[in-house]
Amino acid sequence: MFIIGITGGIGSGKSTAASFFSERGVLVLDADAISRKVTGPGGRSIEPIRELLGERAVDSHGALNRKYTAELVFSNRTLLDKLSSVIHCEVLREIAEEIEKEEKKGTKLLVLDVPIPVKKGFLDICDQIWVISADEEVRLDRLMQRGMSKEDARRRMDMQMTRDEYEALGDIVVPNNGDKEELNAILEKHVKDELGKRGIRI
Repeated sequence: MFIIGITGGIGSGKSTAASFFSERGVLVLDADAISRKVTGPGGRSIEPIRELLGERAVDSHGALNRKYTAELVFSNRTLLDKLSSVIHCEVLREIAEEIEKEEKKGTKLLVLDVPIPVKKGFLDICDQIWVISADEEVRLDRLMQRGMSKEDARRRMDMQMTRDEYEALGDIVVPNNGDKEELNAILEKHVKDELGKRGIRI
């Protein structure tokens, strides 16, 4: 099985790139979606989060209190790193379980959509890393269109790796300063070049 890891900073268009594959019938494991699952009511990460951040970090439904937690960690890098570690541990466990299932099925291609490119459980299991990259102003504009303030968007961007750090990890760097059609055209070319020679068609 060939595994492509898609990553990139917030607002880069990483999820749009992942949807290119899912729309063509490729299984995409979305780390953000899995994260929501493990931090949902009764999720695997809830008790460790309660221990780390206290009772207020868990709402009355037994799920992560996202508003309170965001206010707490996005101004505290150390706390953010600790929270990320707790959640990532369970997300990566779920991903590993899904990969094992797909290998048994004989799946030829699988895509991982992961915002934070950790080494163990992502970089070390992917055959190729595709980094989706966009200019800072483009990313800011996209985030503000989602309803974020400019200050909040910039703060979240600043908490992540730099664009250069992301691009240094990529086997393929996909520029994404335009619209979805432009992005899809670039992805089509890479699919033809990289997957075609491996006998994988989507």
